[in-house]
Amino acid sequence: MKESPRHLVGYCGLYCGACGIYQGRIKHAVENLRNIIGAYGFDKIAPELAKWEPSLEHYAEFDQVMTGLVKLFGECPACVDGGGDPNCAVRECCKQKAYATCAECVEMESCEKLRKYGPHALGGLRKIKSMGIDEWIKEMQKKADAGYCYLDERI
Repeated sequence: MKESPRHLVGYCGLYCGACGIYQGRIKHAVENLRNIIGAYGFDKIAPELAKWEPSLEHYAEFDQVMTGLVKLFGECPACVDGGGDPNCAVRECCKQKAYATCAECVEMESCEKLRKYGPHALGGLRKIKSMGIDEWIKEMQKKADAGYCYLDERI
């Protein structure tokens, strides 16, 4: 993670510091699951258990998926450094227009590209416009430091 909170401002109005992926939640969840599986020895007895639960025949593939999740989502560099969706149309649009965020764009409210990121993105952009980016960053970083994550609102 970088020192500057400005680094955590996504082009779309989301704050990377409040993102579960940036916070390492997938990595920690996989680590916790592996610890539990290891503590009970399920990883070693899965072939035997497959006699009663056929899906456990695929334990090796499941372990590979967990490894892939950690590789893909384990250490996100934040949006401005290429984290998140590698094909993000919002990031590309802002880069082409030399915008720090979509808050600088007159089409922000009607932009189809932004809809994909839900109400938090547009809400963040509106706040950036109304209170200024530095004050918004302080507000979001304070929330993130207190444990806030966008993901918690979806669970």
